[in-house]
Amino acid sequence: MKNLNVTSNPTVAAKFKNYPKEIKPKLNYLRNLILKTASEITSIVELEETLKWGEPSYLVKKGSTIRIDWKEKKSNQYAMYFKCTSKLVTTFKEVYGDVFNYETTRAIVFKLDDKVPTTELKECIEMALTYHTIKNIPRLGK
Repeated sequence: MKNLNVTSNPTVAAKFKNYPKEIKPKLNYLRNLILKTASEITSIVELEETLKWGEPSYLVKKGSTIRIDWKEKKSNQYAMYFKCTSKLVTTFKEVYGDVFNYETTRAIVFKLDDKVPTTELKECIEMALTYHTIKNIPRLGK
């Protein structure tokens, strides 16, 4: 694992601080998994953590933005969001089937009591973080 230069906008910390106490560890888990996965990809040296659409978002060169969030109107779930016009979620459905719950072509959704399938989710994160280098490969290389 290499050093990853993470630039974090202070608004992200404020957003995490305002999540309900039972949600914070779940979103922190997703955040840490994104950072860990990015640090394991040799081509990624910088990652930007910011808010997009009010959601914690993770951006890298040659990657597709990943967002995570919990919403009060759907308080029994939280999600990892991907660009809906990409092939990402369509590929996840094809490769992983019912390992995950999906929201159309935009998200992987977790119920509050779900056990996160870490190995498979890391692979999804890796595909997103390297999307622009693999988007022309069938099934994004999986």
